[in-house]
Formats: sequence, structure tokens, C-alpha cells
Amino acid sequence: MPSQKKLRIEVARLEERLAELDADLLRLVGRRQEVSVRMGEMKRNMGEETQDFQQEKDVLERARELGGELLLTGALCDQLFSLLIKNSLATQERKSIAVQGEGGGKRVLVIGGAGKMGRWFARFLDSQGFAIEISDPMDGMDGYRNVGRWQEIDLDHDVIVVAAQIRESAKILEDLLDFRPSGLVIDISSLKSPMRGPLQALVEAGVKISSIHPMFGPDTELLSGRHVIFIDLGVEEAHQAARGLFTSTTAELVDMDLEEHDRLIAYVLGLSHALNIAFVAALAKSGEDAPRLAQLSSTTFDAQLKVASQVAHDNPHLYFEIQSLNDYGSESLVALQKAVSELESIVESRDERGFVDLMDESLRYLERRLREGAG
Repeated sequence: MPSQKKLRIEVARLEERLAELDADLLRLVGRRQEVSVRMGEMKRNMGEETQDFQQEKDVLERARELGGELLLTGALCDQLFSLLIKNSLATQERKSIAVQGEGGGKRVLVIGGAGKMGRWFARFLDSQGFAIEISDPMDGMDGYRNVGRWQEIDLDHDVIVVAAQIRESAKILEDLLDFRPSGLVIDISSLKSPMRGPLQALVEAGVKISSIHPMFGPDTELLSGRHVIFIDLGVEEAHQAARGLFTSTTAELVDMDLEEHDRLIAYVLGLSHALNIAFVAALAKSGEDAPRLAQLSSTTFDAQLKVASQVAHDNPHLYFEIQSLNDYGSESLVALQKAVSELESIVESRDERGFVDLMDESLRYLERRLREGAG
């Protein structure tokens, strides 16, 4: 048996070899990135979409096939190459935004620019060549000038983005009516019910106002598969100008009216948030020991807890606004209460047929959603 000294020497040698292989991997990833960026540039020059779903499928299938020959799991190959594809697309998208962006030195004021989504919009518009200023009582972002109170400056910017919390955004839009800025004004709030009056007043005053809802969080880098909702307020010039800010991205651009938006958001955000908040609240009030539950956790429990944890760690004031300020908000909560009551009744009466029917109905809904979505 080798001595401890020889074993330590061998371990050190293997550690050095691992470091060399890691460096080789990173160099290969860098070379792959260069090829991907070049390919994206050529596709843009030909007027083609940079994202090719068939190509992505082929890449993943090749990775699984070769990975199997190398005794690597399919899950590892999928995760590794999905990450590489996502990173390449994000790089290509940033390139496209920078090349096709409409900034050209035009000035943008982001009211609420020190907030999470305000920061995202500042970076996004900066990448398009806009000159960014922010107005926020909090400390600003490095590289952007905080102009202080927006009410005390000349609002001669080409674009004004209102990125404060929902109630504050409604107040800002209301106050902007006194200034009637000449540039494009964009509200990005998650709910439009509180904005209904101020938005209509700005429209009637002739302000180029647009209202959008980016359906993603501030950590988002790649917009492929993400949706940006554009509320049609009847101001065509503003509507198209707001859409134009995202035409160089791979985001899905969706048009709808204000009432439909809030009715659907009551389920897309309101219901999903409420379910996750209730899930954690039920655990917290159950009296069961959290570490003990962790020892018994299942795949479903872990997945639900992961999503619920993200909600629990987010801004409770924002989540309260989403629940309480939506004119259609109670509909989804009532639907949730009815579903839980029905499930409770079925379980208490030991109605297995009813339980199966409930799950079958749910499955048919999901299948219809997938089928219509694919169509």
C-alpha cells in the first residue's frame, strides 16, 4: 500500500491536472463564444433571427449522444449545454441591442432608478446608447447621474421611465400632468388599476404616454422566452415608440388593453403569489420543525419550497400592492379558496372518484393550455 506521503503527492498532482483541465475548458468556452457571436452577427446581416430552435435541439442531442459515449449523464449534458446556449444567446442579444438600439445619445430619465427594475431599465437603455439620468431619493447607480427630485429639474428628456412602486408610480403619473413633458413617458408597473385615472388624464392632455409590463425580474439577462406586455392606451406614436425599445431583443411583445391585463394578472401574479405565501404561512403556523421537515423533503416539496422561498424573500410591500390594488384581485383569491374547500371536502368524505375527477379536470386544462400555446 502506498505511503501517506506518496498519496499526498499523487493527490497534489491530480489537483494540478484538474486546474489545467479547468483552464482548458474555459478557453474552449471562450472560443465557442467567439464563434457563436460571429454566427449571430452573420445572421443579423442576412436579416435572419439569431435564435434557431432546431439548432439548439441538434446541439443538445449531439451533446447527449457524445456524453453517453463518455459515460456522462444526460442531465449533466443537458444542463451544461443549455447553459452554454443561454449564455451565447444573451451575448448575441446584447450585441444586437447595442447595434440596433435607438439611443444615439438621446436622454432618458428613470424615476425610481435606484430600485431593482429601475436599475434594469437603466442598464438596458444604456446598452442601446441612451444617456441615462436617474431620479431617486436613494443612492443612485455607479456611472449614472442622480439628478435629485425630478419635480425640480427641466423634464426635457426624450424618454421618461416611471419605475417606482405601484402606489408611488400612480402618484408620479398624476403629478406629471402638471409638467406635461414633451418626450415619451413609460410606466412599467405590474398593475394598471391604480394607474387608470392618471394614464387617461395624461392621454387627454396630449402627453406621449405608454404603459408596459415587463414580465420578468431584475436579474434577467436573456429576454428569449420572456414577455413584455404593451397596454394600448390609444396613443399610437407612444405605443410604437415603446415597442421599438424591445424590437432588437428576443422578447415576445404582447399587446392588450388595461382591463384584460389586470384581469389576467390577477391569476398570473396574484394567484401564484398567494399560493406560495399561503404555502409558507401554513408551514410556519403548523408547528412542525423546519429542519425535521427538510430531512423528509420530497422532490415536489423541495420544488414548491424553492419557489415559495423566492417569494418570501422578496419585497412584501410590492406583493401586498399586487394583491390589494388590482380591481380584479379578489377573483383569483376566491377561486383559490373554492379549490381548497373542494379538495378538503373530497378528502374528508373519502371521495376517491371526486379526487380523480378533480385531477383529471386539472390535467385537461393543462393539456389544453399546452396545445393552444403550441398552436
